[in-house]
Amino acid sequence: MGRLLDTETDAVVATVVNVEGSGYRRPGARMVINSDGERQGAVTAGCLEDAVADTATKTASDGTPRLSSYDLRDGDDDVWGLGLGCNGVIDVFVEPLDASFRAPLEGIRAKRPVTVLTATASSDPSIEVGDRTVRGRESAPTGERERLPERVVTAVADELADADRGVAATVTIDTADGEVCVFANELLPIPELVLFGGQEDVNPIASLAARAGFRVRVVTARGEHADPERFPAASEVRSARPPDLADHLSAPEYSYVVLMSHNFLDDRLAFESVLQTDVPYIGLMGPRKRFQEIRESMDRTLTPRDAGRVAAPSGLDLGGDGPSAIGFSIVSEVLAVHNDRDGGRLVERDGPIHERPEIA
Repeated sequence: MGRLLDTETDAVVATVVNVEGSGYRRPGARMVINSDGERQGAVTAGCLEDAVADTATKTASDGTPRLSSYDLRDGDDDVWGLGLGCNGVIDVFVEPLDASFRAPLEGIRAKRPVTVLTATASSDPSIEVGDRTVRGRESAPTGERERLPERVVTAVADELADADRGVAATVTIDTADGEVCVFANELLPIPELVLFGGQEDVNPIASLAARAGFRVRVVTARGEHADPERFPAASEVRSARPPDLADHLSAPEYSYVVLMSHNFLDDRLAFESVLQTDVPYIGLMGPRKRFQEIRESMDRTLTPRDAGRVAAPSGLDLGGDGPSAIGFSIVSEVLAVHNDRDGGRLVERDGPIHERPEIA
């Protein structure tokens, strides 16, 4: 998206803004369609992409944002209910990729949360579909789009006061002159997985993590191993002294660390360094006995908070001992922690797979 903005290429953004019932993707899922029809991302498993692309063509032509609703529930005559599997009603908002996206992207690049509020429907003549307010540390510019009235912004904030971080939900606000539907989406920095090591077993973890949506950084204590060609899935490869590993975490709150140098002293020094940060997950490769030896050799005693974010050995119990199986195990655990889940089986989970935001 950022590349398309920088090159000023005409493109359209389709966003899932509401789901009633079940759906393959949840609110906040996006697909970008450029002027050549090339698609990046997805709003469903594939069943609606062509229909959304048709709407995108209209929006690209006249610049008008559009809200479309697709009923994928089973029905006698419903063309969208022919066994597609989502079994829900999906609302998709299609809009031009314009300067109003620049501030949110810059916030994410700077590793700051940014909340985007967009009017997706309105019967209030003073508020047009597409009006937008971007909120971060301060109110951000929205290009040529009109800002939402502050009274609407405040009302949305009140409705979502108890929502979890990363909220993506549509809220309906009554105004003096009508009604406006606002899609509120808190965009969080891209999570980073920092792999401390330089052996070949880094690659399966790096590849799987990158495909799962993490920005992967490889840090090695051996300068001769800091070759980007050795770790093609990593966004960055660098060398660092183990005691300085914390200095290489640009946003600890959104970083997850796996120590896998296979060198006892290096892992211990790196572990002590990372413990001083706010990273929510520190994984260590190797057996429990090795970690116990690391703990006993440290001057610091682990606090309950430390123990809650340390995984030693790292990974979920998936079975298998090959490099790819170990990679799946570790990335699965990191993904579960990132999403505040315990990594259990979905068949044993009560309620919906995806939690709905709490709206007052």
